[in-house]
Amino acid sequence: MDEPPHLRPGRRTAAWAGGLLLAVPAVVTCCRLLDTDAVTPVPQLLSFLPWLTVPAGLAVLLAAFARRRGLALLAAAVLAGTLWTLLPYGPDTTTARGPVAARVRVLAANVEYGRATEALIATIRRERPQLVYVSECDRACGRAVTGAFAAELPHHASVDADGSLGSVLLSAHPLRDRATVPGAMGMPGATTDIGGRAVRVQLAHPLPPTPGRVHRWKRELAALRDEAARRAPAPLLLAGDFNASQDHAALRAVLDAGRLHDAARLAGSARTPTWPLGSPLPPYVQIDHVLVSDDFAVRDVRFLDLAGTDHRAVLADLDLHTGR
Repeated sequence: MDEPPHLRPGRRTAAWAGGLLLAVPAVVTCCRLLDTDAVTPVPQLLSFLPWLTVPAGLAVLLAAFARRRGLALLAAAVLAGTLWTLLPYGPDTTTARGPVAARVRVLAANVEYGRATEALIATIRRERPQLVYVSECDRACGRAVTGAFAAELPHHASVDADGSLGSVLLSAHPLRDRATVPGAMGMPGATTDIGGRAVRVQLAHPLPPTPGRVHRWKRELAALRDEAARRAPAPLLLAGDFNASQDHAALRAVLDAGRLHDAARLAGSARTPTWPLGSPLPPYVQIDHVLVSDDFAVRDVRFLDLAGTDHRAVLADLDLHTGR
């Protein structure tokens, strides 16, 4: 029996609405599946990928209501692809071998132009990490944290600069071979000895993928990728504010090139959002990471709120194995 004429406009409207809702999830999910960050606005929208299941799901319902079989099948395919991308990236364990050489606690924090310096100092005193990676640590922040922990974390590598450009890496163990990865914001690194093994420690803080800066964001993540590949397969701890989630191809390239694992993924917390705090939107994306080489096993990862910054800090408890 034919549909009554007065119902047809409603179904046409539903079909149009479903198509419009499907457009963004279709493009973004396609780019994710094709392993590309493409160009603006795709890198920015990839940060919302888990949440794009909502418009994709609504598109399925609207297409079904509109009785548009082709649109319904397309919407169902996009929804399935989007749901598939929600799976954590990479293996769920490392291949660390041999006895445990040392236990290491790592803290990575973005203190937003130094505003969260006091909260960071209180957190370090409470949690007692052996390695601390601090992004957006301006000159005053650098003086404060190195002075406060001159006994507990006496060794540091830093880029001394104002605002978001400064960074500091503090260590309980002596540091050597200090070097920086090139980027607009400071990314210091060094080599330290932990449990009888030489471990490379490298801070990450590439530019965010804002419109007009996507090419620079890709270039700086590529520099981190090259650094990780150059250090593989030696022990490496690469941590900080990556301004990228597991849904960005540029970050996945860093993981793959360095044979690295996201500690949060290994701890079952791959989708825990770390940004933005204190904004009208709740935190919706994990861009702060502690990446570990296969020499480490992850015992625990926690995410800590620091007053004064829009980032959650990442605290990782690791076991460094002998490798034999």
